[in-house]
Amino acid sequence: MTTDVYSQYFAAEMTYAGVQRRAAIVNLTVDSEAGHVRYSASVSFFPHSSDDDFGVSYDAFFEKEIYNGQGRRSKKREEKFLKDLHSVIDALSDETGGNVFWEKPLREARRG
Repeated sequence: MTTDVYSQYFAAEMTYAGVQRRAAIVNLTVDSEAGHVRYSASVSFFPHSSDDDFGVSYDAFFEKEIYNGQGRRSKKREEKFLKDLHSVIDALSDETGGNVFWEKPLREARRG
């Protein structure tokens, strides 16, 4: 079963495929099945051409696996991953030429 442990939209900047991106959705996702668990952090930059435009294009999507092993979901592990999420996403963004403005959330965070 795949679940977003955390998901939130932020103001951001990036030019990808010739299109200016002004927002990003940041996710911490868990995939668990049959005694195996995988966590990943991801960011997807999208145009956000108006205040109500949340049409995520997913062509500027970047992901990093942060855990893959035997076991099941762990609240303790998820809290640690959430603490490190900004630095993981910042590293992904730096590699791809993007920038997430953490101090400018566009919507409240969703936790799952």
